[in-house]
Amino acid sequence: MKNMNETRERLRGIFNITVTPFNSQGNIDFAALQENIERVIGLGYDGILIGGTYGEFPTLSVEERRELFTRVMSIVGDRVPVMLCSASSDPRVVRELTILAGELGGLPMVTPPFVTEITDAQIISFFEEMAPLSPTGILIYNAPGIGITLSPAQLEKLADIDGVVGIKQGDLTPTVVDQIANRLGGKVRLFCASDLVFNGPMLAGFDGISTTNSGALPELILATYRAVEQGDAHTARDLHSLWYSYRALARQHGQPQLVKAAMALRGFNGGAVRAPLKPISDSALAALREVMNTLAQDPRSGVTLA
Repeated sequence: MKNMNETRERLRGIFNITVTPFNSQGNIDFAALQENIERVIGLGYDGILIGGTYGEFPTLSVEERRELFTRVMSIVGDRVPVMLCSASSDPRVVRELTILAGELGGLPMVTPPFVTEITDAQIISFFEEMAPLSPTGILIYNAPGIGITLSPAQLEKLADIDGVVGIKQGDLTPTVVDQIANRLGGKVRLFCASDLVFNGPMLAGFDGISTTNSGALPELILATYRAVEQGDAHTARDLHSLWYSYRALARQHGQPQLVKAAMALRGFNGGAVRAPLKPISDSALAALREVMNTLAQDPRSGVTLA
């Protein structure tokens, strides 16, 4: 992507949140990362998101994040849009990574500063500083899990900032989704931040979703999304129901831990998680194996096991 107009045009659809695979020495496994990227692009995903919350960015050094951005953009080129998470509690890091992401042709994804006692005015000032740094614009990630939840009224003000091309919405309360879709739809691109409950936001008028569990279930989640996109609510409902038991485990044991374990069961190399995260327990793995076996027996899922 070269500029904000091209970014807006291409910023829609289903984006795989690519996990960051770590090898046994704790380093990023770039060969595995490339395999996982090529898999989802080959299946027809509309874009990818790199180094996000489920990409374990808080555990990565600034140097690792620079290399991650550069390597990924070299792999992907201009084949699909790439969101590059430049979030940090340190605005100096956000500035550096936002500039780099835009220079590389990616779309920087920026969260509010996750510090205490910050005011609404200071949040707006922060995004006013970051938005002009990237020629492709920025994507604001409203991520309640990180610490600050932006209200619909705040998001409406932020959407007026030049350079803000989209919002990835993590607060998926139905009334909030309804307000955002109707106040901001058509003004900026709207992305649902969770594949666990994306049907509602898409039907409300969102432009796309980002999905972590598509690392493990890429065929099933893609088919579900395409059904929603085509207005086939009946098929979308049935496909989404197929992986309810998986979603229950994901909510219980956490992402990306479960995603990486499920990827391994399929013969995909998701690698290890990095501390403070830990691999899922033996009992959780046994439950996951049972769920994946059940999915593999249903041809609609597309799941095959190693």
